Amino acid sequence: MTEIVTYNEQGEETRPLSQYAEQAYLDYSMYVILDRALPHIGDGLKPVQRRIIYAMSELGLNAAAKFKKSARTVGDVIGKFHPHGDSAAYEAMVLMAQPFSHRYPLVNGQGNWGSSDDPKSFAAMRYTESKLSKYSEILLSELAQGTVDWRPNFDATMQEPEILPARVPNILLNGTTGIAVGMATDIPPHNLDEVVRACLHLIEHPRATTSELMEFLKAPDYPTDAEIITSKSDLLSAYETGRGSLKMRAVWRQEGMDIVVTALPFQTSGSKVLEQIAAQMRNKKLPMIDDLRDESDHENPTRLVISPRSNRVDVNSVMDHLFATTDLERSYRINLNIIGMDGRPRIMGMRPILYQWNQFRIATTRRRIAHRLERVEKRLHLLDGLLEVFLNLDKAIHIIRTEDNPKISLIEAFSLSEVQADYILETRLRQLARLEEVKIRSEKDQLGTEKVDLELLLSSDNRLKTLVKRELEKAADNYGDSRRSPLVERVEAQAFNEKDLLTNEAITVILSASGWIRAAKGHEVDPTTLSYKSGDSFLSMARGRSNQNVFLQDSGGRFYSLASHTLPSARGQGEPATGRLSPPSGSSFQHVLMGADSQKIFLGSDAGYGFVTQIGNLLTKNRAGKSVVSIPRGGRVMSPKVIFGDNCYIAAVSNEGRLLIFRLAELPELARGKGNKIINIPASRLVDRQEYVSDYAILESEGSLIVYSGKRHHLIKNKDLKHYFGERGRRGRKLPRGFQRVDRLDCSAKEE
Repeated sequence: MTEIVTYNEQGEETRPLSQYAEQAYLDYSMYVILDRALPHIGDGLKPVQRRIIYAMSELGLNAAAKFKKSARTVGDVIGKFHPHGDSAAYEAMVLMAQPFSHRYPLVNGQGNWGSSDDPKSFAAMRYTESKLSKYSEILLSELAQGTVDWRPNFDATMQEPEILPARVPNILLNGTTGIAVGMATDIPPHNLDEVVRACLHLIEHPRATTSELMEFLKAPDYPTDAEIITSKSDLLSAYETGRGSLKMRAVWRQEGMDIVVTALPFQTSGSKVLEQIAAQMRNKKLPMIDDLRDESDHENPTRLVISPRSNRVDVNSVMDHLFATTDLERSYRINLNIIGMDGRPRIMGMRPILYQWNQFRIATTRRRIAHRLERVEKRLHLLDGLLEVFLNLDKAIHIIRTEDNPKISLIEAFSLSEVQADYILETRLRQLARLEEVKIRSEKDQLGTEKVDLELLLSSDNRLKTLVKRELEKAADNYGDSRRSPLVERVEAQAFNEKDLLTNEAITVILSASGWIRAAKGHEVDPTTLSYKSGDSFLSMARGRSNQNVFLQDSGGRFYSLASHTLPSARGQGEPATGRLSPPSGSSFQHVLMGADSQKIFLGSDAGYGFVTQIGNLLTKNRAGKSVVSIPRGGRVMSPKVIFGDNCYIAAVSNEGRLLIFRLAELPELARGKGNKIINIPASRLVDRQEYVSDYAILESEGSLIVYSGKRHHLIKNKDLKHYFGERGRRGRKLPRGFQRVDRLDCSAKEE
């Protein structure tokens, strides 16, 4: 956009409001991004953190000093370097002092600095005391050695460092979070030993890939003992792109019947976790848990106790549910947005971060050595002039005593520089003793040797890199520690579904002829003894468990499903199933069925067709049901038959007394349909109901069959069943005289 600038009658500059607002917001955005929210790759600090540490060092609050009131430090910070609110500066200071917030704390606090359960519970700054931690030396030890650039503070009355000369990649060690304008950063903390090893490997192998670096820097390392359960491939993707996420899971063990949580994910409150579990208990979503306790103390900072109701509770399933529904498992965003060495913010992968920091460290070391070389050369120059005077000390003393301008005379007499002449004139008389000459020559020899070493370092990149590696190894030895967050790959946690939360009790579901349904506890219920409404009677029953579904079959071959635990008690007369379901007009409920989803059943029609399916295929949430059995014209649906075992036979008998038996494996397994022909029933005789299938039965390989005809019954023993074996789809063989009108079939127990 072209800038429009005009001037009023007083000569003042004016511009359109939209242009002014745009520029003002752009300036504000750059300030927030560069001077408030994002860390610099060099020292890994935001400006407020850098100013707090520098102000504390200027107050002499190093690790060996006495503690000083935090209010004094905050006053210096906001008065000299950071003109913002004292509460914001103090909170930034608190975070750097909390061992549960920073992996390597920069501030050593005394007093109430909050707790892992409530990080915001710290005392006011007038009550707490602080000083720098030992680790802060990594950031400050080279500050006065010409390693960084300085800039004026906000009112230009003093200087402050633009960056601190960190000796390790603090950007990765403590991590940080921040929200700027249009961008944010989420850098997780890491282990010092692992980061240093990765830096050393990258210095030795500049072409190393992210995957190779992960052999040393495996994953973030939080200041908690909770497990990192993110897979290696996901971490590799996050480290390569600079974006991703990771999951942490609490550590627990079983003590007797109790579940004891001993470590929580980063920045997770134990009291909040207990509140989340208690809320589920109140909502009856955790009926298997009896009690919760927080037994955390000084010796056990995290000890949450969860007591199951009995020793039959599957504690692994309970913990899986809690991981999926509470803060016992948390996800953390990885967004490696950093201000690089070029002063621009951008998202960087792990390798570019380490590579740029290595370059920063090498450049910082080079500046330190060059600064030291300059100091050595200046000192040698002064010593050369001092030794020149010592060779003719009497003459020098005479010049100083007699000349009006001894400085010029000394320069002319001994060929000195102005700096040398000033130094000689400022030298005390006691330093002119003969013994001092020996000390000066000794110092000159030492500095001469040091100068040669420094020049060799500056002239050789390999020597400089070797020095950097040696200093990194020393820092790791002094400040490194073992990993706190173990890496464990776990399967994804699954919350309980509604069935899992139900009690697993034996129940019997009863369906009446009028379509009323109810459920009774136990399997010993006799449905004929129950009371029914006037004109109603028993129709069908099914035995199952209270956490299973109930399936109703209607006369049109449709199935409907209901949750068994929602059915009314059998103490009453139940309720009409049509209150919950919407069967088509003209159809009626015929049968009720229960079982595990994997239980196989036989479905068919009296037209002589059928197939095998699983109970799980009948499930539907539709009130109008699900069409499962296709019925040929003139046929009717038959009751489902439960299949036990794999080596079974199916027996089909027609109303005219024809019996056919063959292996059940010859029938297909379908989700729905008409099925295959079992026994041949002529279509013309089926339409007018002259011939149809009376019943089906599932036989075990060693079972017998009972045929019922009115009040008579006939037992066909196992050895005699072979007479009725035949190919699927045949007419079958006639039963003995007297059983030409068969009502039903039944399977007897195995013969002894």
